[in-house]
Amino acid sequence: MAKQCAICGKKSKTAWRLKKLRGKYNPTTKIRKYPNLQWTKLENGKRVLACAKCIKSLNKTN
Repeated sequence: MAKQCAICGKKSKTAWRLKKLRGKYNPTTKIRKYPNLQWTKLENGKRVLACAKCIKSLNKTN
């Protein structure tokens, strides 16, 4: 199963890990940042992985 939101399609990104050295930031290594995925049930009874932002917006519409 992919680490991707079933509603909006949000998936992982790569970012630089910054380290401060002599007063300046050096981009040292790349890291992967994942979305906050949670299992949730849709109105039709199906369980899907959705990001926290989509879960909040689903609860507002109900």
